[in-house]
Amino acid sequence: MICAGIDAGSRTIKAMLMDADTKEVIGWGLSDQGVEQDTLASALLDRVRKSRRIGRKDIRRIVATGYGRNAVSVADTTVTEITCHAVGVRHLVPEAMTVVDIGGEDSKLLRLDGGGKVRDFAMNDRCAAGTGRFLEVVAERLGIELESLGKVAAESRNPAVISSMCVVFAETEIIGLLAAGKAREDIVAGVQAAIATRVAAMAGRNVDVPILFTGGVALIPGMDVALQNALGRSVTVSPDPQLTGALGAAILACDQLCGGKI
Repeated sequence: MICAGIDAGSRTIKAMLMDADTKEVIGWGLSDQGVEQDTLASALLDRVRKSRRIGRKDIRRIVATGYGRNAVSVADTTVTEITCHAVGVRHLVPEAMTVVDIGGEDSKLLRLDGGGKVRDFAMNDRCAAGTGRFLEVVAERLGIELESLGKVAAESRNPAVISSMCVVFAETEIIGLLAAGKAREDIVAGVQAAIATRVAAMAGRNVDVPILFTGGVALIPGMDVALQNALGRSVTVSPDPQLTGALGAAILACDQLCGGKI
């Protein structure tokens, strides 16, 4: 039996196929998000299943999660990304106690109990200053490819201090730093530190380890180090961090099909 998880994120859509009996991932893919979320999600799922020569009727259960989950009509049900990220992380790293997820439009910190359930969480979805969108704005302003930000930041010797709590004002602050002759590597390093500081503010004083870092921003080199510095704890990037939500959704689809409970 085959199940699927679809994570309709704010910037990308991810789809994953899983064998319900073995919990083995048998296919996955991703595509850019857009206005026609339902069409994009369905097309991505079709692309993934066809690449594995799997018929549509062979997929017995589909769970959707993420920002646009309610727009995914092919899904049998939806589950919040909070739950899906917790399930995905615990599947990969059973001993994980904290999850930091930074996506395109929001950031989340999840605390897990000994059984892997979400004990509590904090979420920033009101301001882009603690999200991947901040990095996109900085990359565009500095003329740097998004995937190269980590390499540029690694060259910094004197990271800038970005004090603005709003991405709009922070962009103005960055323009001022450039006008003052601040090196772009120092600005990028300062932005990474600012994002990490906002996440640490959500965490408060007590953060249990191991800490797993998920979401698209986890793919940018240097962000894990920035988080470690801000949290004062070791941070591990989750395997395939951009796919964690889809993985959790696929696992839950399998559990539902086999009679398990969420």
